[in-house]
Amino acid sequence: MKLSVALISLLVFAVIALLLRKAPEAHPAVQPGLLAQLNAALNAASALCMTVGFLHIKKGDEQGHKRWMIAAFSFSCLFLVGYVLHHLQVGSVPFSGHGWLRTLYFALLIPHVVLAAVALPLVLLTLLRGLAGKRRLHHRVASYTLPIWFYVSVSGVIVYFMLYHL
Repeated sequence: MKLSVALISLLVFAVIALLLRKAPEAHPAVQPGLLAQLNAALNAASALCMTVGFLHIKKGDEQGHKRWMIAAFSFSCLFLVGYVLHHLQVGSVPFSGHGWLRTLYFALLIPHVVLAAVALPLVLLTLLRGLAGKRRLHHRVASYTLPIWFYVSVSGVIVYFMLYHL
């Protein structure tokens, strides 16, 4: 299971890296397109589903937990596709803010990017262990995965608003 998670993660990282190398230079005044808005909504939906899924498992409702966490995973997968498509269209959009706002933006963005890379294999491993019924192993990794994945989803929404609406 760990090998398949590692291979899938490396494959996803490689595809993203190859696709984003072909991305155009972004214009600093680019407006958020539909994909950027959709990506923010998908991140928010994923965070909401994670929250509801967490509440279900705290109540002992494993089936509800499973449904909501699969929904969170699905929204995150859709986000990843939208993220790549968006960057292929507009490239990397530079932040135009200054001073403390710029510091705050990068204080959110840098851990967001690093933890997004960490989250991918953790989410896959957690999901596969849960679906395989390996509850103890699932819970052990889920206790790390959930806060990282949640931060990535929520900070993604905040980064979107800072990038396009400040």
